[in-house]
Amino acid sequence: MQSSTFNAADGDGYEVSMGRWSRRLADLFIDFAAATDGEDVLDVGCGTGSLAFALAARTRPKSITGIGFSPTYIAFAAAKNSDPRISFEAGDACILPYADRSFDRVLSLLVLHFVREPKKAVAEMRRVARPGATVAASVWDTRGAVVTYRMFFDTAAALDPDGAARRGQAFTRPMTRPGELVAAWHEARFSDVRDGYLTIRMEFKDFADYWTPLTGKDGPLAAYVNSLTPDARERFKDALTAAYCDGEKDGPRSFAASAWAVRGTA
Repeated sequence: MQSSTFNAADGDGYEVSMGRWSRRLADLFIDFAAATDGEDVLDVGCGTGSLAFALAARTRPKSITGIGFSPTYIAFAAAKNSDPRISFEAGDACILPYADRSFDRVLSLLVLHFVREPKKAVAEMRRVARPGATVAASVWDTRGAVVTYRMFFDTAAALDPDGAARRGQAFTRPMTRPGELVAAWHEARFSDVRDGYLTIRMEFKDFADYWTPLTGKDGPLAAYVNSLTPDARERFKDALTAAYCDGEKDGPRSFAASAWAVRGTA
């Protein structure tokens, strides 16, 4: 069984639905994780390469290895890569194919809440970290501080019992509750554990810019939209349009999105 619960279908689809935001969050996460030059870095759950490429632009790493569960995303990232320090490969976060103590820094951005057994992934991240290495992760605070998620799932829940069930699933994913991520780092026996909170803005040109990625095949929001009958989909779209516009004409909107973060020393 694949350890990830994320719907991954198309690299371009991911880029418009989440990649544009993960790139923005990556800069804050790199600062929080205190990445430095000359390191062998592992990017666990690298997706389409947002964090790996940001790291290469911000620091002078010795190497960056990106591993992700989706061969489609890995191929997309590899096709974009022209940096010999960066490599990408498909693999499972819960069974990392690396020797003990292989990396100077082990990072994971927006992944652990989609891992079926995240504590196994954390243990693996610790195993492959060299003594003194920083191991850090960040996940969305989906229930409390990602406005686009709340708007989507609250609208779905008001219209549809299945929407309510999916809202409950989306807002109870592992590692997303207050204190849960940092508790996992303490349980894994990292030292010097520190938590953080990272906030970006998600900007949209208009409702179409928000809605169109939801009609693709990547991520839990698109999975719900694709589950609807044509009539139910139109009802949902109309209600979501009203929530997006919120009493004003359609046009640009900017929404806050925050993520939990943690780091510790192996």
